[in-house]
Amino acid sequence: MAASLSFTAEELAQVRFSVSPMWEVLTSFRVLTRPGLYPVHGPWFDQVRPRLAAAGLLTGHLSALFHAPSYVPDFLTPAPANSTPTLEEELAAIQATSEDHLSADLDIYDEKVPNGVIPPFAERLRNHREQALGELSKDIEHYFQIALAPYWSRIKTLLESDIYYRARQVAEYGAARLFNDLHPDVSWNSGTLRMLHRQRVLCRDDNAPGLILVPSAFAWNKIYTRAATGDVPQLCFGARGVGTLFERRAAGPSDAVAAVIGRSRALLLAELEAPASTSDLATRTGMSAGGVSEHLTALRGAGMVSAHRAGRSVLYARTSVADSLLAAAV
Repeated sequence: MAASLSFTAEELAQVRFSVSPMWEVLTSFRVLTRPGLYPVHGPWFDQVRPRLAAAGLLTGHLSALFHAPSYVPDFLTPAPANSTPTLEEELAAIQATSEDHLSADLDIYDEKVPNGVIPPFAERLRNHREQALGELSKDIEHYFQIALAPYWSRIKTLLESDIYYRARQVAEYGAARLFNDLHPDVSWNSGTLRMLHRQRVLCRDDNAPGLILVPSAFAWNKIYTRAATGDVPQLCFGARGVGTLFERRAAGPSDAVAAVIGRSRALLLAELEAPASTSDLATRTGMSAGGVSEHLTALRGAGMVSAHRAGRSVLYARTSVADSLLAAAV
């Protein structure tokens, strides 16, 4: 099925971009449900899946809403209010979902669930909306902290770079080039945006003017659309450069970096190619846990390391500041 969305000149002027944490939650969770289908995300998959399994998040409330293979309820991706909404802002919008909106989404979801077997949590959403949405939001926040927060600096930099590239396309060549370069299934002609292989029809009469374009690190080679009545439609697409996002970088600390911040701290930054706990780093480097903790505190204070709770552990991750420092010294 193909979908199309027509634009007047005024509506075209309201096209905008957004980096959405909730879109990254949904597209990344889909990657986790299809092992081996997204090899570019293999390193991330191998790192986070065991942690999520241990936390029970692969079979929790969020997973219940992925039982319909061709549909995830629209209320999970509220229209971003600005170009960089926080997860907290998007969760607040989810918890404010009206009874009518939620019911309409769940009606579609129920129709698409295989064999008509509705997960108990989907029924709980319908019958105990406020409590269930609160429980779901807690699950999503927990999932984000484990699966995305340690990598968020890299992911956000990638997505913002994609937006910059596409904004340059508009400036140099116009909106037609922007749309025609998004994805092979997306094309622009005579004021109409066409999208192939859509499960649902977009209809301008039911939606607010404009379009929100959402780059994603996990959409990979797919596009996703969201078209809830009364809201600005959204188009989520794979960002450029995802193949480099989780690739392994320099194996060890350079002498130049070590001369500036010390060899132990340079070694810890090099080891943080993937997020790790204090005990992991102590085992791999031979330092004491106390020494590692002291160095991480200093690196965190300098903005080179961020900390993220994952169950009983705290995972440390390099920030974009540290990535730039290491890259410049290679």
